[in-house]
Amino acid sequence: MFSCILAIITGVILLVADQVTKYIVVQTLPLGANADFIPGLIGFWHIHNKGGAWGFLDGYTWILLSVTIIVMIICFAMILKHGVKNKLLFWAITLVLSGGIGNLIDRVFNSGEVVDFLHLEFIDFPVFNVADCSIVIGAGLLVVYFVVDLIKERRMNSVNADN
Repeated sequence: MFSCILAIITGVILLVADQVTKYIVVQTLPLGANADFIPGLIGFWHIHNKGGAWGFLDGYTWILLSVTIIVMIICFAMILKHGVKNKLLFWAITLVLSGGIGNLIDRVFNSGEVVDFLHLEFIDFPVFNVADCSIVIGAGLLVVYFVVDLIKERRMNSVNADN
């Protein structure tokens, strides 16, 4: 149970960190401006993204809002179905929800735009934010959960077939 409480606290901290960092960027860095944080490695670049990842579905806010809400409903349904029985699944869902809520807040209260500001200069990665990190890590943990679950299921089927 401690792990689940820690996951919830982490999710709330990430949500707050997402909103606070976006606020700071909006207040201190003009739109379109950039600033080095660690030159050649990471910088801040204040942009507003009307789309999803990499600007996908740019300008289709209603689709992005709908998909976000559907994913969040699925996440809540998974929590209701599985509860806290599996810590990895709970952590994954908590992180996805945390990031989803962070970007949803932006879309609802910022004319459909999400504030992005983190830029990995050494690989010229698209600009992102704390919520995006939370979503990606949560989604990665979901993949791990489903792969491990599939392996367990195949082993069980193999054992049952041998008997």
